[in-house]
Amino acid sequence: MEIRDLSKEDLRVIERGLERYNEKYMPDGPDGSVQIGLYDGDNQFIGGVDAEMTVDTLLYVSTLYVKDEYRGRGAGTALMKEVERQAIEIGAEIIRLDSFSWEGVGFYETLGYEVIGAFEIRAGFKEYFYMKRLK
Repeated sequence: MEIRDLSKEDLRVIERGLERYNEKYMPDGPDGSVQIGLYDGDNQFIGGVDAEMTVDTLLYVSTLYVKDEYRGRGAGTALMKEVERQAIEIGAEIIRLDSFSWEGVGFYETLGYEVIGAFEIRAGFKEYFYMKRLK
């Protein structure tokens, strides 16, 4: 046996292999994603969200970004409210996301997200895990 870097083809093999294995244990859920941006009156980009259905009825938000000058002005709230609306449309019942201590801690709680876990990587550097049930 030999350990070495994966080729792109082998990476697809392990991803598909795990998907097939997991299909034996998990019910099919809806497919879909939410990829939205927020723009100002001059069509300038303010921020956006990337989220995808993962397991069963779970939508995972991998990225929420708002330009610095728009933070604290409702842009993130508007984006997350729209994510929740679209999530329900595609059949999601739960939204999950994570955030580092300097990112959205406190923000997500104001939107009804619950901290379901956290760990300290080093002093002052934590990662938080959130979820919100939509139904």
